[in-house]
Amino acid sequence: METRVHPPVAAALRLCLHALLLGLLALAAVKAVSDGDSRSAGVVVVSCVLAAVYAAGALAPVVQPGTRAGACWLAVLGALWLVLLALSPDGLWVAFPLYFLQLHLLPMRWGLPAVVVTAAAAITSFLVHGQAVTPGTFIGPVLGAAVAVATVFGYDALFRESERRRELIEELVSTRADLAAAERTAGTLAERERLAREIHDTLAQGLSSIQLLLRAAERTLEPDAPAAPLVHQAREAAQDNLAEARRFVRALTPPDLENGSLAAALERLSARTTDSALTVQFAVSGTPVELPTPYEVALLRTAQSALANTVQHAGARRAEITLSFMDTSVSLDVVDDGHGFSPGLRPAASDNTSPDSATGTGGFGLPAMRSRARSLGGTLSVESAPGQGTAVALTLPLPVGPNGQDSA
Repeated sequence: METRVHPPVAAALRLCLHALLLGLLALAAVKAVSDGDSRSAGVVVVSCVLAAVYAAGALAPVVQPGTRAGACWLAVLGALWLVLLALSPDGLWVAFPLYFLQLHLLPMRWGLPAVVVTAAAAITSFLVHGQAVTPGTFIGPVLGAAVAVATVFGYDALFRESERRRELIEELVSTRADLAAAERTAGTLAERERLAREIHDTLAQGLSSIQLLLRAAERTLEPDAPAAPLVHQAREAAQDNLAEARRFVRALTPPDLENGSLAAALERLSARTTDSALTVQFAVSGTPVELPTPYEVALLRTAQSALANTVQHAGARRAEITLSFMDTSVSLDVVDDGHGFSPGLRPAASDNTSPDSATGTGGFGLPAMRSRARSLGGTLSVESAPGQGTAVALTLPLPVGPNGQDSA
């Protein structure tokens, strides 16, 4: 049997076992002396030796369950007990603590036969000493063995259940810590995205408009007009601050976009998601152009959300991500061959990003995607049907200024 590490219960059981065995040995010795038995001296000597061997083994650190030292110690105790049985019929009561020792120190395939042999030896000694044969002669040792086996099995089951609960609690604590860390990270990233979007939509756009207005004003002024230098300085200040605002937006870019382009981030996302159950392919259509950070964030987050639901709910074997650059717009398509669902059957309040409607649970995936699309003047469409897969498409108009460049 394995070593049990359950201090309060195990310590109490060990103390009770020690007291029981030593008490029974003392009882056998005292009874032999009080009865005036001619073999009382031998009973006392064997009882003392048995108690000494038991104490030495109980204190020895090498005597452990399942070890050779434990088996040898148990064999010595058994041999001394047989000698005690031969001298006094009262030694049979020592069989009861021996049952527990055998079940504790020996593997179960050896412990149970040892208990049976011990019970048989106890009954035999009673008959050999010519004691009156009663039903208790047989029932006592057998019932003691049954109680010992039931107690050990019951404690073993309780211990395993306690260990399972302890492991479950540790897993729950670890999962809660991981979830809290993930929520903090998600909150941080969401706040970074919000700040980047706010800076882009307010400060950067405003500074860009100021710069354009000052440039137009500069064209209408005569070169030697007194206000011309001031307008020029104001336009340069607006241009410098616009560049600074763009640097802030880039600094708040999600980590996946920090080390490369949007296409590279989507390529890495496809590679991370691909496994033995799902193959994800990524393709770029058209001529890539530089996109504002809010556009890249919206496209990347849409791909992440759609793929997450494909993995969790769609049961798909294949998915494709396509980033398409057109003359006046950019679009992202995420298509899978999974279970599909019926988008029209769900209320908008429980809209989700994937065919998880079959589970009866709603989420905020599609509303979040649509909100992003609307904030950038784009559209989001979802096409799906039961058994026909799902296609999520996000289309954003390219923002252009007077010279065909990004207005922000």
